Amino acid sequence: MVTTALIRPVVESDAESLGRVHATCWHETYDNQLSTAALEQLQPARLAAMWRRFSSQGPQYRQVAALLDGEIVGFAGSGPARDADKPAPAELYFIYLLDAYHGTGIGQQLFDAVIEDGPSFLWVAAENARAHSFYKRNGYAPDGHEQDQEVLGEELHEVRLVRPRSLARRLSLATAG
Repeated sequence: MVTTALIRPVVESDAESLGRVHATCWHETYDNQLSTAALEQLQPARLAAMWRRFSSQGPQYRQVAALLDGEIVGFAGSGPARDADKPAPAELYFIYLLDAYHGTGIGQQLFDAVIEDGPSFLWVAAENARAHSFYKRNGYAPDGHEQDQEVLGEELHEVRLVRPRSLARRLSLATAG
């Protein structure tokens, strides 16, 4: 069942709600990849402070929230590539959606709001199979780059996924052949 959410830019007054959703999503997503002690460090108030800083970034950054019945259920953000070897000009920095809304189409709505149809890349936890499936459907594939990212005092193994060209072009070539 597809659910249509209100997708809109993040504003500073969203910070408290974003902090709560962000912390919850981390617990739901990384509970089998990070220790309980690490996840207990997540504090919605600290994440809210981070969101206050993010909401004032420049126009080259896209940060959106998904709302259902006036409540934030997910968020996504993108901007200029940060990697030194920049496999694409745009990078998806994050996309999080509460577990209760997985499979509703809201994740795709968030993605579409921050990533244009063209080359881009992202880093994702190597063991996050659900995310890998989502990104594969959106034209991404591993490019062989991996890193260990320090997260809450622990290491999380990540892989880089790249979409080298337009998904629309890729689909048209596949159906033409």
